[in-house]
Amino acid sequence: MSDPIRPPVGVELANGVLTVTFARAEKKNAITQAMYGLLAEATNRARTDDAVRVLLFKAEGDSFSAGNDIADFIAIGAQGGGGQVVDAPVFQFLKALAEMDKPVVAAVRGRAVGIGLTLLLHCDMVVVAEDALLSAPFINLALAPEAASSLLLPLAVGHQRAFEIFALGEPIDGKTALAWGLASRAVPAAEVDATADALAAKLVARAPNSLRKTKRLMRDAEALWALMQREGEAFGSQMSSPEAMEAFMAFTQKRAPNFG
Repeated sequence: MSDPIRPPVGVELANGVLTVTFARAEKKNAITQAMYGLLAEATNRARTDDAVRVLLFKAEGDSFSAGNDIADFIAIGAQGGGGQVVDAPVFQFLKALAEMDKPVVAAVRGRAVGIGLTLLLHCDMVVVAEDALLSAPFINLALAPEAASSLLLPLAVGHQRAFEIFALGEPIDGKTALAWGLASRAVPAAEVDATADALAAKLVARAPNSLRKTKRLMRDAEALWALMQREGEAFGSQMSSPEAMEAFMAFTQKRAPNFG
């Protein structure tokens, strides 16, 4: 009997921690629209299920996430889907992140690209491998920031560093991410999961209502969601632009883009 097809996002609840695992290692955990739907469902479950005290993001393989699946995006752009709408799976996930008022922890090894990085801005504790590589190459693909990162990244690292991350798209390593305020721990790659598990367990033992009220006071969920929608308009208009089509084609053809 053949093994059942494994879903690209794993979800497991144990000891108060809902662990959500990117499980598309063969594609460097690049995220498709179908995966966004699963991620939204899991994140909403974490917020509404009283059995869940902490949400923990992990990944299989050697990359946390390569970001959005480029083939998926090219198909959406070709279908005229650049003008994203708030009921699309990606927006369902972003809204779930904005509304999440329980602690969120992330365990990051390898590359964290695009949404792989901006997701971390919604986490309360981030454990990165010292040799992890984090990048947000939106402008390299002629796109615009998303996930409220146009606000949250400058708040975390300052305007100049955030602009460099966006404008140049060059990766920073885990040690730099810690120094710049993008991570709470930087450890050897082999220790990432265990360190994140230990932090999640500590949070489970804390007063849950106190944690939720503290997080609500630290974040304005309404403002984050409003910004996500404005970013979505800019992202969507760029996604169907000639600039982005050239950037996507250059990416798939492994050449430098020509923006004229």
